[in-house]
Amino acid sequence: MKHPDYNSPSELKQILDLNGFSMQKKFGQNFLINGDARKRIIDALDVNENTTVWEVGPGLGAMTNEILERGANLTVFEIDRGFAMLISKFFEEYSENKKFNLIEGDVLKTWKKQITENIPDRFFGNLPYNIAATLIADTIEKNIRFERCVFTIQKEVALRMAAKPGTEDYSSFSVLCQWAYNVNPIMDLNGNNFWPRPNVDSRSVLLTPNESFPGCNNPGLFIKMERALFSSRRKNLRNNLTVFLHNNDLAVEALTKAQIDPSKRAEVLSIPEMLRLSDVLNDLMQDNK
Repeated sequence: MKHPDYNSPSELKQILDLNGFSMQKKFGQNFLINGDARKRIIDALDVNENTTVWEVGPGLGAMTNEILERGANLTVFEIDRGFAMLISKFFEEYSENKKFNLIEGDVLKTWKKQITENIPDRFFGNLPYNIAATLIADTIEKNIRFERCVFTIQKEVALRMAAKPGTEDYSSFSVLCQWAYNVNPIMDLNGNNFWPRPNVDSRSVLLTPNESFPGCNNPGLFIKMERALFSSRRKNLRNNLTVFLHNNDLAVEALTKAQIDPSKRAEVLSIPEMLRLSDVLNDLMQDNK
């Protein structure tokens, strides 16, 4: 079955109408109809023959087609049953040649089952707002890092990913992303690049592994600690760390030994400072056992 012209909203609408499908707002479905933008994004993904790729939310396969044409081995995660049926037909030949694999269902529930001994080389997707941060954070917290990730997300999420200490967008999610990856923008995309037209701007971002990762002795403790430090943004480090540890004296001792002012808030703390605090805390907790 031939896929539609991905640059043509009328053709995309026609194939949906012919099959009795409609766009699902709850899934954040918007198709990138700018062919030049699609090429530039896949160029950033840097795939070639036999690169293994995961794609989240392929929709009708505009980006999927671009990836497969470059020879990659692609697994896609699609929650919409109608879209899943159509793309399985569009890329049937690739499927027969073992180059295309479709996983139906909610990617937040299905991705862990697909991890085998070999982690895919690339992680890719036009991620809906309601799952983007959760999915990215989930893979990092499960100690899964990819050689290269390219995500097109709401610009608001992209700004949070790359935010620096002392800025409004700096958060636990910022720390997690920049701890594991170097986060760099590829391009901004306004609503005119998509069909249906969204009311928000998007940004494509490139993630490459941070060479200094993990940079601490206990990554599991670091993840829990940094999240706790941001749990109440109005409270200072001592208060949030005390709640996390259930021990004020230990919190004060850790901050003092890490040479961090207990009256500061998490939003001004750099990632190296948090890593240092995590190591000091880890040592103290070991000593107190």
